[in-house]
Amino acid sequence: MQISRARNRNREHSVLHLCDRIKEEKGQALVELALTLPALVLLLVAAAEFARVSYASIEVSNAAMAGVQYGAQSPIEAADTAGIQAAAQNDAPDLASGLLIATASKSCICSDGSASTCLSTDCSPGVSIETILTVKTQATVDPLIHLPGIPSTFTLRGQAVQKVLQ
Repeated sequence: MQISRARNRNREHSVLHLCDRIKEEKGQALVELALTLPALVLLLVAAAEFARVSYASIEVSNAAMAGVQYGAQSPIEAADTAGIQAAAQNDAPDLASGLLIATASKSCICSDGSASTCLSTDCSPGVSIETILTVKTQATVDPLIHLPGIPSTFTLRGQAVQKVLQ
């Protein structure tokens, strides 16, 4: 009997002690949440902006590749700068229209690796001229939320180089 009374007293003591601790810590979790929530929200917003800018950067690079693939099909397409620009812009539909700028340029080399100015007389006999097409793309992206320490605009660039099929 004495043992069960002692156990009951120990249980009552431990329950009372637990209740006292709960009363002392009643608002602690709320205070911790209030202190850490702004930092967590800022971290989440920064990660979302980083992902958005990264995605736009991938689109700009892919647009350059689409433009150079269009232009490298033949010498006729390599001269079609409007078609190259349209191919690049069509490959980046998630960028706002007009933001993507695509420029194409051609250069030549001789098939033996020597330099050429795109004239047939530049290369030695039996060596052909190869046309190299370069497409550069550029877009400016504005973050949705301007955070301190992060630039207000990002200029993204892409470039692709490919030989034109003869």
